[in-house]
Amino acid sequence: MSQSPRKLLIVEDDEAVRTQLKYAFREEYALFFAESRAAALALVNEVRPDVVSLDLGLPPHPDTAEEGLLTLGELLRAAPTTKVIVVTGNGDRANARRAVELGAFDYLSKPIDLEEFETILRRGIYLQSLEIENTQVAAEAEASIRFEEIIGATPRMREVFSMVSVVAKTDVTVLVHGESGTGKELIARAIHQRSRRRNAPFVPINCGAIPETLLESELFGHEKGAYTGAHVQRKGKLEQAESGTVFLDEIAEMSLPLQVKLLRFLQEREIERLGGRQRIPVDTRVISATNKDLKAEILAGRFREDLYFRLSVVAITVPPLRERSEDIGMLANAFLRRNCHQYRRRLQFSSDALTAIARYSWPGNIRELENAVQRASILTRGRFIEPADLAIAPAPASERVSLREARNRLERQIVAEALVRMKGNISRAAIELGISRPALHDLLHKHGINRKEMRPTATG
Repeated sequence: MSQSPRKLLIVEDDEAVRTQLKYAFREEYALFFAESRAAALALVNEVRPDVVSLDLGLPPHPDTAEEGLLTLGELLRAAPTTKVIVVTGNGDRANARRAVELGAFDYLSKPIDLEEFETILRRGIYLQSLEIENTQVAAEAEASIRFEEIIGATPRMREVFSMVSVVAKTDVTVLVHGESGTGKELIARAIHQRSRRRNAPFVPINCGAIPETLLESELFGHEKGAYTGAHVQRKGKLEQAESGTVFLDEIAEMSLPLQVKLLRFLQEREIERLGGRQRIPVDTRVISATNKDLKAEILAGRFREDLYFRLSVVAITVPPLRERSEDIGMLANAFLRRNCHQYRRRLQFSSDALTAIARYSWPGNIRELENAVQRASILTRGRFIEPADLAIAPAPASERVSLREARNRLERQIVAEALVRMKGNISRAAIELGISRPALHDLLHKHGINRKEMRPTATG
């Protein structure tokens, strides 16, 4: 079965040029023609061309590149994988270079040299094929290290995933500890999704975001007339999560009197709504989380020790991002792929940006990384995200590392990512990295990487 011809859209208002290109490429490509921005966008959305030849001098301003550049931006947003070759008047290289900065693949000047055009065209199609293949490989690699909605390949994260898989099969209370932004709620959701309660509600509540006077009602509900403004009966989060899971984030912010009521629920599995006298049995699992040291809070008299032991039948600690350096690049690229799909853009990290991402300490952890990539995905003007686009501050003097250390970190990350993508296969990873097998073995030894830990594991 022969492969269908590649689609080439020619956006050109000059009939002579359209005719020239039509007769030159009609046998090899499926050709489509447009004379304006509106017609070009309609065809892009309809036929999804592989390559677009775009004249920058389009009406209603054929003597300037204004309309062509606007068309370029809209084409790339509508079809991020399409390669756009811009065509300019002879001597208008400034606008041609600007178009390339905005995301055009290449440019050539009028009068069109058909041989040069064909060379650029073939190169664009080849590059597009590589990019699509790389995207598929990256997606497969990401899937191999994804645990529910969490991405992680480091040994510490694999330990976390293993604990989640074990406790998900039980109904024990779990305390998730970690710095802000490490993904504690994602861990709680993963436990819920892998439990027998997965088809029932998962109800999160932030104990630090709700005033103390309202938190009791939020958790336990209230009867009509329980207090001023309580015009109707209302179920609390514990009842709303019946047969499911309630996630108590920032549990350390809960007041001592409310801790007593929560402890009673954990002991008796019954609640009393505010203003009510009826004891109501509730089958709800409790998972809590904190970024504080609860043992220190106990010593300070701010947290009950008996509640701590009830909540932490199993404790899971989520490592900060700076302690899982091999995951940083994979997370950044995963966020970038998601944002490119959402905002219909085609972006890559420059090598300098990847170095900056690897060197930065990420005090805000995954949340900070996600926000930085999202911001860059929206504001970056060219095709490549640079360090300035990420708006991350340089490391404090006490945390700065030498150039050698920075290179070692980046080298270790690149090697680890290659092994994850190749599922621990040394030969394939060496080929991807462009080095020999012995050289890769030397790097594994140098950086203390165990290739067996880079293989996907079945969990659940």
